[in-house]
Amino acid sequence: MPQSGEKVLDHAPLFQQPEYKEMLANKKMKFECGHPDELVTEIGDWTKSWEYREKNLAREALTVNPAKACQPLGAVFAAAGYEQTLSFVHGSQGCVAYYRSHLSRHFKEPSSCVSSSMTEDAAVFGGLINMVDGLANAKALYDPKMIAVSTTCMAEVIGDDLNSFIIQSKEKGSVPEDFDVPFAHTPAFVGSHVDGYDNMQKGIISHFWEGEERTETDKINIIPGFDGFAVANNREITKMLDAMGVEFSFLSDVSDVYDTPSDGEFRMYDGGTKLDEAKAALNAKATISMQEYCSPKTLEYIAGKGQETAALHYPMGVQGTDEFLMKVQELTGKEIPEELRLERGRLVDAIADSQAWLHGKTFAIYGDPDFVYGMTRFVMELGGEPVHCLATNGNKKWAAKMEALLASSPFGKQGQVWAGKDLWHMRSFLNTEPCDMLIGNSYGKYLERDTGTPLIRLAFPIFDRHHHHRFPTMGYQGALTVLVKLLDTVFDKLDDDTIVPGETDYSYDLTR
Repeated sequence: MPQSGEKVLDHAPLFQQPEYKEMLANKKMKFECGHPDELVTEIGDWTKSWEYREKNLAREALTVNPAKACQPLGAVFAAAGYEQTLSFVHGSQGCVAYYRSHLSRHFKEPSSCVSSSMTEDAAVFGGLINMVDGLANAKALYDPKMIAVSTTCMAEVIGDDLNSFIIQSKEKGSVPEDFDVPFAHTPAFVGSHVDGYDNMQKGIISHFWEGEERTETDKINIIPGFDGFAVANNREITKMLDAMGVEFSFLSDVSDVYDTPSDGEFRMYDGGTKLDEAKAALNAKATISMQEYCSPKTLEYIAGKGQETAALHYPMGVQGTDEFLMKVQELTGKEIPEELRLERGRLVDAIADSQAWLHGKTFAIYGDPDFVYGMTRFVMELGGEPVHCLATNGNKKWAAKMEALLASSPFGKQGQVWAGKDLWHMRSFLNTEPCDMLIGNSYGKYLERDTGTPLIRLAFPIFDRHHHHRFPTMGYQGALTVLVKLLDTVFDKLDDDTIVPGETDYSYDLTR
């Protein structure tokens, strides 16, 4: 065997050794049906046809690789953004392992979350005992200031009542009567992670605000929404609002939670919105959500408390950032300072420097509804042409808003909106109506391999690359980050296509 203690091979070169190639070939023939390569190629080619695309679009009872996650993931993410808060998911251990691993693999940080460890007996008799014991253990072992409870499929199917269970747990002494245990029902079999985020935000806010009197101040609240780039984006938002002299509070700030330093100190909890600050947020003049589809229930509740509310769509690029800053100016009366005007001008200059390389390039974009909207708008600002805009968790209203956005620019005339479709649909779209670039998350690498469309990773989750989330995508500075990623993809592809000396190197240029 090629592996030895003197020369340890990584798995990539190891599996290219003759012994492993033979082993995998034998496995294919004996255990994986072993169809002839010609037949596999024939069927594979057919799945790239228009005929197959129509069959693919006609399916109703099957989803293949949806571009979304389930509600409890969003609830765990929202809860993590509050001071010393531990997420407690009422369900099985396996479900919670999925939420932790998804967040940890993306942010490259530990993601603290516990489970009520429901098993078969709880599925039959209910999970009250699991809740009573679980809350007591979580409080004793991990010493949180708040425990935020959400649910999984199992708890929802059997009808466990979180409010009742928490009250009974406190009566049994699991946690003190005055200990903060907000909750949200987050059935994983409906909606997506953005709904779970919304439900948990509303659960936490209503826990602190219900029954309290409001005294208006000049502060505003910011709801970031479910955002894989929140570490950098929240800091970018802070920088812009500080420059304007605006007092504000984040309703869930994960920027420090998922970006702890390595300095010899373990931080199970770090940063997050202070609980007293979350309580006082009731008195804010207004609340702005950076992502409308992550916060409809939360904003409705906040508006009912007398605050002004506003919702944006992932403010990326020139227009998206302009809208955010002008909305803040409208609500607070604070002027947009010269430093932000200069930052905007530098972005416009960078776009002008590079527009020739992006003008007319075609894009397929997928992800959460707000991200797809914001990314599509920015692509058109750059002279790019969105062709396929897909959100598995997008609805008909989102589709109508997307169509209006595409119709607002000549660069959107090719655009097609795909609400409720998945990445297997996207494979058909890219094979029948190819695009120059694909924008999404790490799962798009299989589309890149199948269709040859270069992938730009700008959405959650990003598993196969490191530290993208440490650079902003929102604001003028974030738009510059995104612009560079798009341009690098164009130039890398051009280099790959013109790299053979004497054959294709007619445009293997040093200066572009």
